[in-house]
Amino acid sequence: MAYSSKYLSRLVSKQHKLRTKKVLHINPTVAPLRTEPDEVRISRYEYDEDHCHNQIFGNVKSLVKVPANGIKWINVDGIKKEVVEEIAKHFDIHPLITEDILSVGQRPKMDELNHLLFCILNMLNFNEALCTVETEQISIILGKDFVISFQEDASRDAFNPLREKLNQPASKVRLNKADFLFYLMMDAVVDRYFVVMDQLGSHIENLEDDIVHNPNKRTLARINAVRKELIVLKRNVFPVRELISGILKSESTLIEERTEKYFKDIYDHILQANDLAENYHDMMMNLQDLYMSNVNLKQNEVMKLMAIVTCLLAPATVISGIFGMNFNLIPLLHSQWGFFISVSIMLIIPLFMIIIFKRRGWF
Repeated sequence: MAYSSKYLSRLVSKQHKLRTKKVLHINPTVAPLRTEPDEVRISRYEYDEDHCHNQIFGNVKSLVKVPANGIKWINVDGIKKEVVEEIAKHFDIHPLITEDILSVGQRPKMDELNHLLFCILNMLNFNEALCTVETEQISIILGKDFVISFQEDASRDAFNPLREKLNQPASKVRLNKADFLFYLMMDAVVDRYFVVMDQLGSHIENLEDDIVHNPNKRTLARINAVRKELIVLKRNVFPVRELISGILKSESTLIEERTEKYFKDIYDHILQANDLAENYHDMMMNLQDLYMSNVNLKQNEVMKLMAIVTCLLAPATVISGIFGMNFNLIPLLHSQWGFFISVSIMLIIPLFMIIIFKRRGWF
């Protein structure tokens, strides 16, 4: 049992070290290695007020061959270099944008190149089993009458509610242009931040209860683990404020004036998300202080108990030491009641001491 506990402790420590390295050690000057998927799924929504048509393509050539009218939303599930470069060539996407799409661990940002508006931000998900915040890089390109999105993982798609809106004839997205679709996609990503923060907040509340009622050796490790996840959260949420601000300040003709108010709404949401992330950070600092206070309080209680026990045993130690001295003339030394009298004194004095300590509120 002790061996398994020791092995578990080492395993948890190793996982924490790996998570720390993944969270903190990011070097943008080194080209990261991306694991390309075996298959890439390309879907295209073509819509206007009267109709909405969805098609799935296996490659870019088949996508380009099929003509499309109206507003187009092309979504690519799985980042593969060949596919991204073919799409970039067809839609005249700048090489810098292509490089950002293929990169890993990019900071959320926006650019305007070749009459296209490009945004890169991260979708967040909370892993309940590992209590970690997982990120998925989302790249969105806005053109005159099209939107192109690139996702790394198709299994956790935040755009499914948007697809349902596209299938509704009277929905706003069908009545507006591509910039409104661009807004809805960014709004879906930002709304996901609050879902993740709610889940992380519940975990923090449970951690707070454990610290108050039953702190143990692993509690501090759990606090540090949550603080790492807050770093991930803040790193991905805070730059989105600059991203939305850049869109609002942009004079791009791709964003209509009537759509700007919707981006202002996203800006308000991201401000709330930033404030909430700061509150969580402050709460974790307070929880760490609370944990240290509880540990010190427990140590003080132990020291207090040991001091009381030492004081209660002091009279017995003194009395037994006196009667243990090698002198011939010691009172009651040769009396038949000497032993009982000394033991009675050893018990009576600590009893009076307990009464005095109790009245003074020492325990």
